[in-house]
Amino acid sequence: MPPCLENLFEMWWFQQGLSFLPSALVIWTSAAFIFSYITAVTLHHIDPALPYISDTGTLAPEKCLFGAMLNIAAVLCIATIYVRYKQVHALSPEENVIIKLNKAGLVLGILSCLGLSVVANFQKTALFAAHVSGAVLTFGMGSLYMFVQTILSYQMQPKIHGKQVFWIRLLLVIWCGVSAFSMLTCSSILHSGNFGTDLEQKLHWNPEDKGYVLHMITTAAEWSMSFSFFGFFLTYIRDFQKISLRVEANLHGLTLYDTAPCPINSERTRLLSRDI
Repeated sequence: MPPCLENLFEMWWFQQGLSFLPSALVIWTSAAFIFSYITAVTLHHIDPALPYISDTGTLAPEKCLFGAMLNIAAVLCIATIYVRYKQVHALSPEENVIIKLNKAGLVLGILSCLGLSVVANFQKTALFAAHVSGAVLTFGMGSLYMFVQTILSYQMQPKIHGKQVFWIRLLLVIWCGVSAFSMLTCSSILHSGNFGTDLEQKLHWNPEDKGYVLHMITTAAEWSMSFSFFGFFLTYIRDFQKISLRVEANLHGLTLYDTAPCPINSERTRLLSRDI
């Protein structure tokens, strides 16, 4: 067996390329939801049965944990989206359609990450308008990002992309779309009907309350939509195993105080990954 193949099989899957990046994103974000949920339920701030995701980070102290961890998740998400952008750009340098879709995906992804940070730092009981705007950016732009990336997967097959990955991503996009439609429909009916006042501030629901069924469907759809996001980013693991990242420093002066031109001295350093 050639030495390169032996080294490949000796490495764990998360050591190959940048595959650890989408994995870390999903694990960290899941941990943020789980830890804040456990804290909120333990302190009786929310009901155990399917609260809104943002309800798990509404009151102190869980809101501090929720906000801090989701801010880090937003940074991991931006890094993942940027690496994916650079990978597609390197694989299809002359395809105009792919270039445009890739740039659109980058913008949509960054907007979704911005919305995630807004959701994390503006609780619905404090600034409801800002919280809803962040949620719209997170789920709306995130859904469009998944759709664009799925189209890219279709455009890049069969030479660059495998058909199996495309079909998996297509199923995840359909899952996301069904969840989004259910959430928007039931939420609209709930807030436009005669189901009480200050529903956006309500953290505890009883089965006897008006609109309880609509509330449960809405929250279930929200969690379902989040899981579809997790599944989509996990499909990046195999793609990211084939990419490494390097940083290059170019010196344009003899010293840090001298602005006179000099021959460029380049230094390339491996960043975050190893070549495979």
